[in-house]
Amino acid sequence: MLRSYLLSRPRRVKQLFVVGIDTLTCLFAVWLAFSLRLDQWHRPHGLQWIAYALAPMLMSATFIPLGLYRAVFRYTGMVAMQTVAVAVFYFSVIYALALFALRLGGLAEGVPRSLPYITFFVLLGLIGMVRSSARVWLSDLSSSRRNGLHAQRVLIYGAGSSGVQTARAMAAAPEFALKGFIDDEANLQGRNINGLPVYAPSQLAEVLRIHKVESVVLAMPSVSRATRNQIIERLRAQPVHVMTLPGLSDLGDSRVRLSDLRELDIEDLLGRDPVEPDHSLLTANNFGKVVLVTGAGGSIGSELCRQLIRVRPRILLLVDTSEFAMYAIHRELEGLARLDAEHSVQLVPLLASVRDRDLIRKIMDAWRPDTVYHAAAYKHVPLVEHNPAQGIENNVFGTLRTALAAREFGVANFVLISTDKAVRPTNIMGASKRLAELSLQALANDEADHAARTHQGSGVSTRFSMVRFGNVLGSSGSVVPLFREQIKIGGPITLTHPDITRYFMTIPEAAQLVIQAGAMATGGDVFVLDMGEPVRIIDLASKMVELAGLSVKNEANPDGDIAVLVTGLRPGEKLYEELLIGDNPMQTSHPRIMKAREDFLTWADLRVQLDLLDAALTANDVAALRGLLQRLVSGYQAADSIVDWLHCQSRLKN
Repeated sequence: MLRSYLLSRPRRVKQLFVVGIDTLTCLFAVWLAFSLRLDQWHRPHGLQWIAYALAPMLMSATFIPLGLYRAVFRYTGMVAMQTVAVAVFYFSVIYALALFALRLGGLAEGVPRSLPYITFFVLLGLIGMVRSSARVWLSDLSSSRRNGLHAQRVLIYGAGSSGVQTARAMAAAPEFALKGFIDDEANLQGRNINGLPVYAPSQLAEVLRIHKVESVVLAMPSVSRATRNQIIERLRAQPVHVMTLPGLSDLGDSRVRLSDLRELDIEDLLGRDPVEPDHSLLTANNFGKVVLVTGAGGSIGSELCRQLIRVRPRILLLVDTSEFAMYAIHRELEGLARLDAEHSVQLVPLLASVRDRDLIRKIMDAWRPDTVYHAAAYKHVPLVEHNPAQGIENNVFGTLRTALAAREFGVANFVLISTDKAVRPTNIMGASKRLAELSLQALANDEADHAARTHQGSGVSTRFSMVRFGNVLGSSGSVVPLFREQIKIGGPITLTHPDITRYFMTIPEAAQLVIQAGAMATGGDVFVLDMGEPVRIIDLASKMVELAGLSVKNEANPDGDIAVLVTGLRPGEKLYEELLIGDNPMQTSHPRIMKAREDFLTWADLRVQLDLLDAALTANDVAALRGLLQRLVSGYQAADSIVDWLHCQSRLKN
């Protein structure tokens, strides 16, 4: 087939072919112009041949510099046709001047003066017709490919500007066969957009069935989260794969490209419409100041850095032990900093562990930060349960050493990133995080007592606070990336218990609320973020399967695609998580930030117990560690057996 052969040729061959077609078209246009002018079919003779020879040469000399042969015919649009019109106009002007000069020299005898003007209109019509015909001819091939077995049949939900741009991008991609639009706007329903029908949502099931649609693209980047969730719930009932465009803020220049399409994540279902942040709270402890973030390469730490760089601290210190994580976030932040060249932020990547007392002190002494966000932690429950000494060393003593260094070198604000697992914990990770909270509460109380004793209430002292929240979607420890990978390979999805529930929040929302909560601290505050309603993990898994266009395999649906395998609760894992130890949390000025009322030990009492804990760590006495945690952390219920790998192996060896 000729068009298949042409499309398979190298680009240079295609361009030469088009030049040849245009040359023949130009000669035909000159002949037709002669015939129209003379009112008879023209037979050139004498010097009239010069007009025929001159036209193709001038056409090539005009068309090539104007880029007419750089365009791809099957993607030709109105802009390309405008370029064609301009090129034909320039050619006609040059052609008229050339014939006028030849006529003065007696070399254009028999060539009518009106020939260039008639040629302009004839050639414009012919070139436009050739280009349009080529586009249709080649598009038919693309359509036949799209309608083949390898083309994905697609429906676009949203017939606004983003939807139309998405359709335009898909029209040029042979892997997609676009079947139309769905839109909630009544005035758009029943219309055609670029030849594609716009259907009402009530017709969704019928359209999907008739056209055997495999994927639906959500092209509504500006709609509210509530509206988006309603549409997604509607699509969940259908056997289609759902894709989406990112929000307007993530589209860059607001132009839609196929590369912008992404899988629909569970974040799109669980996320909430964000509350407008209080800019004064975001900037209070950070604008123009020296800010340090520990765990800067982690899920929360890296997002804190992204949020902080937007409020323009003078220096942003990044502390992490992972070289790769540090490299990745530093490179990303450098790109963000370049976007705001007016307000340069000095980025300082520091490979350091919060467990290294001397190095942390040196860092604090060298830069004297104003604000510290302490996100460094071991947070994976089973891993910490199997390695309790390392978890306690990092989460408790790493926090304490960083806090003491902050107090020593005059840090004004110290904010600990905590977790809902610190409330009545059943695992070492949660207990260690609660003990980190208790350490900061004791230090804050000690600071207040010192200020009261010395009557220096307005003196330099560190305001210690902590922000407690649940799981963040997409973090390294989240079930979301695990489930996504398991669905990708065909299952099964592994679930520890059918009744397990968790709170969820998006990483950007959590980081933004942490910064605002820290700015409200007065000292010793335990802030709790409003996480919304808890989510059953089995429901979350089912939604992820359905949004991938698949079905859950179970007793009610034995022919489903993805099975759910219940593996049993892991060491230290709880069925339900809580956010408050006490009752009656205090509301703050922010609707999603509360303040807990919780008991704590004095620094003098806690210090003695921490010394005992440190001695048990040195001896790797896991039983003593668990006993001390149970004594210090209210509600801590240790697992029945010790699962520390080192402890178990040592006993086995002996």
